[in-house]
Parts: sequence; C-alpha cells; structure tokens
Amino acid sequence: MGYDINNKTVFITGANRGIGKAIAEEFIKQGVAKVYAAVRNVESVAPLVALYGDKVAPIKVDVADEETIIEAANAAQDVDVVINNAGVLSMSSVFDEGAMEALAFELDINLFGLMRVARAFAPVLKANGGGAFVQLNSVGSLKTVPNIATYCTSKAACYAITQALREALVAQGTHVVSVHAGPINTEMLNDTGYGEIAEPPSLVANGIIEALKKGEFHVFPDSLARQVGSVYEGFAENVIMASVTED
Repeated sequence: MGYDINNKTVFITGANRGIGKAIAEEFIKQGVAKVYAAVRNVESVAPLVALYGDKVAPIKVDVADEETIIEAANAAQDVDVVINNAGVLSMSSVFDEGAMEALAFELDINLFGLMRVARAFAPVLKANGGGAFVQLNSVGSLKTVPNIATYCTSKAACYAITQALREALVAQGTHVVSVHAGPINTEMLNDTGYGEIAEPPSLVANGIIEALKKGEFHVFPDSLARQVGSVYEGFAENVIMASVTED
C-alpha cells in the first residue's frame, strides 16, 4: 500500500547539507506542507529557510543527545514522516589505531541515534495515523569495504534494527523504508576514494519518494546500489521480507 507525501509534515535529521538537504528540497518540491530540519546548529538551516520560507522549521536535535530528541518529538507533534538521515563515517579499518574508538563513535551516532529517534517518534507517528519512518542505511550495510570497516559495521547494525522496526511498527500502520545508497556526492564521501563514481543526492530523495508511493521497504537509489540490489533481491524477498513467527 503506497504512501502519498503531499501535504504531509516531515522530520529530517541532518537536513542542513548533503543527502538530508536534498531530501528536504525534493520533498518540498513534491508537495509536503512542512519540513522540520533537525540539526545541531539551527543557524545552518538558514539557506533552506531563505529558499522555502515557513515550509522549513529549524529544530535543534543532536542524535547523540536523547534529551534533544525527546524535546523535538514533544514540539513536533504534527509529524507524519520521520527520515533519520544524520550519520557519521570514519576512515577506519579493523587494524587501524583508534579503530575501537571510531566504531564506538559510529555506533553511538548511527545505531543508537537511530534507536533514539525511532523510540521518541514512534508514538507521534501512531497518533497521526501511522505515517512512515525512513532510515538512511548504505550498501555498506550489506558489503563491508575494508578501509571503512567500522562504518560498515555500524550500518549493518542499523539495517538489523530497521528490519526490526518494520516488523514492530506495522501494527500501528507505520511504513518503514531502508535506504541502501552507494557512493553519493556529499562531503562525507570526500576521503573514501569513491568520488569519481559518486552520483547526486537527489537520487536518494527521489528513491525514497518512489518507495513510499509503492509501499516498498528497500531503496537502492544509485547505479552501484542498484547492482547490489539486483543480486540481493531474491534473498531480501524470501528471507528479509518474510515474517518470523515463534511456535
């Protein structure tokens, strides 16, 4: 069953740059009523406000700080769609000095941040009829790249939680989407060595919109991601999307 974003209110973490900003802009172009731009520094959203006026509502959120997320959920009681985009990437392999610290940092922001946002906003979505919850994962959640091994580990954990959210939130009518992007042209990608094949963040935004319309769980928005998705499709359909029941 599809979900129409027209005239809906959307909450986006990390909406001031990169993929988050592209999502905010495309969602506004596609007819959403309002975007809560959830960022650590609300002044960083000024360019979006200048372009779209009162359709953009800056709101202070640090996904590492549960109290700010709870405060945001209390303030944004009209939210229909939550997009958890905020994340971090460390250039760290398993044997690099500081790998443990890098992984701890990425788990705190990427994984625990996801859980904090989901736990705070699930009741809001339920109260507003279900809506949708979108998590920005990565092809790195399915295939580990050695020089960003800790990042891929954190995203694999995020994908596991996203699957759990899909099962847990279906009863309240919340559609969950897991986005598995490949190299996307953002500041985060600069040091990874994949800049030459990076594609625009608008692909991610449009992929999410299409997945919501079609009621799909997985999104593979760019060229590399689609290659992975085409191979993964059978497993996803028969294992990931299958319900697990206990006797």
